[in-house]
Amino acid sequence: MDFQLTPEEEAFRDEVRAFLDENLSTELNELDPKTALEWNRKLREKRWVGFSWPEEVGGGGGSLMQQVILKEEMAKRKAPSLGSCFMGLAWVGPAIIQYGTDEQKQKYIPEILDGHYQWCTGYSEPDSGSDLASLKCKCVRDGDEYVVDGQKTWTSIAMWSKMIILLVRTQPEVVQKHDGITCLLVRMDTPGIEVRPIRNMTGGAIFAEVFFNEVRVPLANRLGEEGQGWQVTLSALANERSSISEVYGLLRRMDEIKQLARETVRSGGRAIDIPSLRRRIQRAEIRIEAMKRNGQRFLTRQLKGEPLGSETSINKLHRATLEVELGELVMEITGSASTLMLGCEEAPSGGGWARFVLNWPEVVIGGGTPNIQKNIIAERILGLPKD
Repeated sequence: MDFQLTPEEEAFRDEVRAFLDENLSTELNELDPKTALEWNRKLREKRWVGFSWPEEVGGGGGSLMQQVILKEEMAKRKAPSLGSCFMGLAWVGPAIIQYGTDEQKQKYIPEILDGHYQWCTGYSEPDSGSDLASLKCKCVRDGDEYVVDGQKTWTSIAMWSKMIILLVRTQPEVVQKHDGITCLLVRMDTPGIEVRPIRNMTGGAIFAEVFFNEVRVPLANRLGEEGQGWQVTLSALANERSSISEVYGLLRRMDEIKQLARETVRSGGRAIDIPSLRRRIQRAEIRIEAMKRNGQRFLTRQLKGEPLGSETSINKLHRATLEVELGELVMEITGSASTLMLGCEEAPSGGGWARFVLNWPEVVIGGGTPNIQKNIIAERILGLPKD
């Protein structure tokens, strides 16, 4: 894991730091909508949105190490995200670049890079979460259209997304369940689509159920060949897998938690001076460091041109476990005040910590629950029999 930068990479780091010094403001850190638009425009001018994508599709053509440098510096300075279309940049865009037609690339890639609207991912179903390949959402070809019937669940940001990348079953009778799955790019305002929000503990709704009733999708909206949906999905999920940028987010959160412990009075003294709390803080920091080292191992393999496989589930499991653990740590620091929400004068940070404690499902469920990750690690890395 030798990450000594080349002179060119050092120069790029200096360029990123100079850009942040000049353009990052308090308003941007607070994600003010108007200034965020200007921020995204400046990033697009430098081709830092989709920085690792090929230049011919509008990306920056940056190397893997440059992408790491860019994300690392942005995370250290708490800068807004690189682009506003998260699903599009993380999964949809890379899949279109690899499997899309020229028409699909010309239509969707610029809109993803510019953040014109949001994408959601229609993968999980009520009976097909941990075993995605068993999905049943039915899709029948009718001339130059597909007709879709079925349901998806735990679909993030479906309520305000314009498009959905949708996995459907076009061949119900197959020997291997991974076969017979097709990927479609579907407008969310297509007749027959119904979105029902799933309310979380804070009253918000990041997830939703999505129902499809005779939804007609043009054949031109198929991504890849019919029956190739599983390969398309795997290639999409294979992007951005070192998780190093997540580590810096966790380190920032730990700094905030330690500051909270310094400012909170418990039993007549500072909460951070309580030995049991100090041990919990130390354990959390050790787990974050372990996640960082794993990420560096993954990055090393990528830099050597080696493919990443199931081992990335280790950091996904770390991330999910830490999200719950840090929430419990905050509750122990703030005591009964941890339940106070927005609108209560005594609420720590105006209720922000209570929202943090209750919002763990967004991270823990997204991308596969801890039990799914444990099964993947057990079966594919440790070679244990399938449960």
